[in-house]
Amino acid sequence: MNKIPLTEKGAQQLRGELQELKSVVRPKIVAAIAEARAHGDLKENAEYHAAREEQGFIEARIRDLEQQLAYAQIIDISKLKQDGRVVFGVAVDLINIDTDDAVRYQIVGDLEANIKKNKISINSPIARALIGKKKGDEAQVQAPNGITTYEITAIYYESADK
Repeated sequence: MNKIPLTEKGAQQLRGELQELKSVVRPKIVAAIAEARAHGDLKENAEYHAAREEQGFIEARIRDLEQQLAYAQIIDISKLKQDGRVVFGVAVDLINIDTDDAVRYQIVGDLEANIKKNKISINSPIARALIGKKKGDEAQVQAPNGITTYEITAIYYESADK
């Protein structure tokens, strides 16, 4: 399997979720299963079956997180060469040339991408169009409704989180 790019902050969030699942959620589910078993007949015990199903989901998520972290290539944004070019991890201010709408995106790995938080995947069309460009450059993005042109107005080499 190929390495998955991940920012340091993204890796910390995944580690935090994994720790929470292992140390808090898993023990609660084990206790719920034990309590449901104490109620007797397991064939018709809805609490037992629900707890076992939840246990399956949690164990699958734990395995998924462990695999993601094992294959992660963690990139510390603060240690990137700051030569004024758009690279993985940076935040970029853009202006849509046609509409004058301004937006700030941070370019992150697929595991961290969240458009509601303006974090876009390195594999997205916008990020691919921006990589390697500098402040003042224009980037053309092929969108479903045609080509959209953005101007890069600023590049930030620290996290876009406020």
